[in-house]
Amino acid sequence: MTRKGPDADIDESDLVITPHMDHAAGVPAVLVSLQRSVEQMGVVRTAQTLTRLNQRHGFDCPGCAWPETPGHRRPAEFCENGAKAVAEEATLRRVGPEFFAEHSVAELATKTDFWLGQQGRLAEPMVLREGATHYAPIGWNDAYRMIADELRALPSPDGAVFYTSGRTSNEAAFLYQLMIRSFGTNNMPDCSNMCHESSGSALTESIGIGKGSVTVPDLEFADLILVAGQNPGTNHPRMLSTLEAAKRNGAKIIAINPLREAGLLRFKDPQRVGGVVGRGTDIADEFLQIRLGGDMALFQGLGRLLLEADDAAPGTVVDREFVARHCAGFDEYEERVRAVDLDVVLEATGLTSAQLHETAAALARSERTIACWAMGLTQQTHGVATIQEITNLLLMRGMMGKPGAGVCPVRGHSNVQGDRTMGIWERMPDAFLDALDREFSITSPRAHGWDTVEAIRGMRDGRAGVFMAMGGNFTRATPDTAATEDALRRCALTVQVSTKLNRSHVVTGRTALILPTLGRTDKDIQAGGKQLVSVEDSMSMVHLSRGNLTPVSEHLRSEVSIVCDLAQELLGPGHPVPWAAFTADYDRIRDSISRVVPGCENYNERVRRPDGFQLPHPPRDRREFPTRTGKANFASNELRWVPTPPGRLILQTLRSHDQYNTTIYGLDDRYRGVKGGRRVIFVSAADLAELGLTDGAAVDIVSEWTAADGTVEERRVSDFRVVEYDTPKGNAAAYYPETNPLVPLDHVAAKSNTPVSKAVLVRLEPTGSR
Repeated sequence: MTRKGPDADIDESDLVITPHMDHAAGVPAVLVSLQRSVEQMGVVRTAQTLTRLNQRHGFDCPGCAWPETPGHRRPAEFCENGAKAVAEEATLRRVGPEFFAEHSVAELATKTDFWLGQQGRLAEPMVLREGATHYAPIGWNDAYRMIADELRALPSPDGAVFYTSGRTSNEAAFLYQLMIRSFGTNNMPDCSNMCHESSGSALTESIGIGKGSVTVPDLEFADLILVAGQNPGTNHPRMLSTLEAAKRNGAKIIAINPLREAGLLRFKDPQRVGGVVGRGTDIADEFLQIRLGGDMALFQGLGRLLLEADDAAPGTVVDREFVARHCAGFDEYEERVRAVDLDVVLEATGLTSAQLHETAAALARSERTIACWAMGLTQQTHGVATIQEITNLLLMRGMMGKPGAGVCPVRGHSNVQGDRTMGIWERMPDAFLDALDREFSITSPRAHGWDTVEAIRGMRDGRAGVFMAMGGNFTRATPDTAATEDALRRCALTVQVSTKLNRSHVVTGRTALILPTLGRTDKDIQAGGKQLVSVEDSMSMVHLSRGNLTPVSEHLRSEVSIVCDLAQELLGPGHPVPWAAFTADYDRIRDSISRVVPGCENYNERVRRPDGFQLPHPPRDRREFPTRTGKANFASNELRWVPTPPGRLILQTLRSHDQYNTTIYGLDDRYRGVKGGRRVIFVSAADLAELGLTDGAAVDIVSEWTAADGTVEERRVSDFRVVEYDTPKGNAAAYYPETNPLVPLDHVAAKSNTPVSKAVLVRLEPTGSR
């Protein structure tokens, strides 16, 4: 199919469905990477960027947070989607004042996310004044003054919302939260709230730290790896190289996912001869095609079988010494799990008894087990409990704090974990805030702020009047699109610090600002010379990122500069934080980080090591658990799962292979056989027959949500094409952000408040039948 240029929008009549693939990567991935890169950047710029991507002398990928192997870099240390991400950022296309003069906001609002993203890099600060139809240029100082005036006019600092995307560097994130707390609020929603908040909530209760406990070498050394609710072939493609290395070392991999994703089946590494001319490497030894919402039942059922295996051969399955010495709550857990009904487990999961027993046997045999997961687990109503249950299995077997074993929540966006480390959280502990206050002679607010869902409610209800986003695409990243857009439009001012045009620029408050910023690929020159930033990957490694491209416009400013200049305008010249000095020399920022952030001592020295440094992790490092009990805590949870009512389906939202988060790179989901469009819903043949639908039918998807007062709310998206697909009966899947309107704002995970995008009750109606 011919690639569309930047002036072409999506025409769903071009949609073609082909057989889905049984492997990921291979030569097509190389060809697509080069095609997209040259198309956006040209030949010279492609060479300047891809040869430095994820290299020690280069810059960190703006895509996913998967780490590099310590001590080793391959010549092409990137994947297809990483190349697409760089091409989108380093594009030669520009969006300047003339573009906004030509296109009104109303016209831009009619364009798709794909079209908006294809226009290119933002080149100059722009303002949409109240009552205006077009954005117009504005000077930086005038923009800062406008923001400061609106913030100071609020009845309380808590009337402001400050959002953060994972793309932000450690230095910018640290200063952003410092400015916000100096202003007087903890309203700091971030993208973690919508993806791995459930992981953090579960792991903090279970082991005392909300981060993964393993490294890339651990995965390569493991003899059993569970990959649950995750699609590495699209979302973290470089992970496939790590899984391939584990397979070469003899590991068994069990995939647990509703869809038989190509990357979980077979990997053809284009940097290996066998990946070019050979079959490649089979990834999953076993594939448990689980029903949506059935993971908790699976892990509890496995817990029962492990206990029974230990009954049959005492002391050979449960690591009694580890449990007695390092754990609390095992007796309560054991009592509950022994009572689990295995028939209920089979009904909830859709698996066979043989699959359940074989998986338990693999866990019992393994000496080094790692559990990996992503949003397939976190975005469930009972996501926190589900992650606790998988952690229970590892604790029972003593799989914590030993090589080749532990928990591996695979973070999505690059540096989303670093943002949290640097203080971007609405509920940072007092110890962090005390250190911040000592360092800067400020008084941080102690009342907890709003997460993403609460921030939307606050704007919707008129309790917030200013919204500022440091990166990201809030409108498209959040659930319940109509509610989110209405909330933003109720603000007096919305501010977007961005590299590229997106939907959030056309869903505005009464006044709106676009502040163009440098990207990861860009050279950052300040008064003190060329500056470097740092990021943290999914496994707590902190390392430098060095942009090398000349910025696309003289009007671009770094995130650090934007924060510091705004802070000076907002907080005044007498404020004790040395904002100007921080802008001039980022080493000064890192010196302060080293005194405030635990584990970051001697930051400037350690981050300049070839691979940076790893943050401490007591459970991993010393089998110490900083929990309320001082031990690792077994969780005892009531079994929950998601049955499918008659005539209905349970929908999960997911990414196409041609997108990353909300950024649409193209219109081809090569692995699933979708070309030229995005409005599709994947449904099993059994459900099509039962619902009286045919493959290729046009349908509206209607979600049904029972509100707290008992009323049933309906949300609808129209004109989707049904695609017969291998997915469990009663389940369906469709792309976001097109299906985000179906996810109710109040449909959230217990404890974490994460939107539940993996268990949405829907019905399908033929389009035009209303």
